[in-house]
Amino acid sequence: MSDGCCEIEEELAKGSKRRILWLVLAINLVMFFVEGIAGWLAQSNALMADALDMLGDAAIYGFSLFVIQHDPVWRTRAGILKAVIMSAFALGILGSAIYRVYHQTVPDASAMGIIGGLALATNLLCAYLLLRFKDDDVNMRSAWLCSRNDVLANLGVIAAAGGVAWTGSHWPDLAVGVVIAGLILQSSFGIFKDAQVELQENGTGRAAQ
Repeated sequence: MSDGCCEIEEELAKGSKRRILWLVLAINLVMFFVEGIAGWLAQSNALMADALDMLGDAAIYGFSLFVIQHDPVWRTRAGILKAVIMSAFALGILGSAIYRVYHQTVPDASAMGIIGGLALATNLLCAYLLLRFKDDDVNMRSAWLCSRNDVLANLGVIAAAGGVAWTGSHWPDLAVGVVIAGLILQSSFGIFKDAQVELQENGTGRAAQ
């Protein structure tokens, strides 16, 4: 009876995780298009960086949904793949920043502030929804880390908008884009390390059995 109750609780937990992951996936895809279009029109590296971050996060939420029914070892392996995806997007953001150093354009500070504020509100909701699952496994932890990074990136975009408005320069925008890339890289390394630890623990557990 105890085993049956545990299985029911586990299935209920998986169902709750799936619903939340679907919701944050939809939110991130919508905000990717909003920020991407706004960033292109406003010529903002910070907004484009945040949009790419949103797209990367949507891919990560999709992987999280795909592996949630699989064996824990596959959820851990998916964590490694998600870390690689995050690193690739971070390097893309850095490449964009380098390009804009040589092609200087002062972005639209008001558009940055408005879209950054909208993205901040939506990502605070996503972070809140994922918070209670962040310590379950590396699969859900990677999803929560993405959401947390989005909140920090949105704060950076708003700060960059203020810096551009104050200085009339494109440098605050570029600086925030680089910081966002660094934050994504740091999280990807953390997810990779967590995944390696879980793989070792799973291997040790199976060997003991």
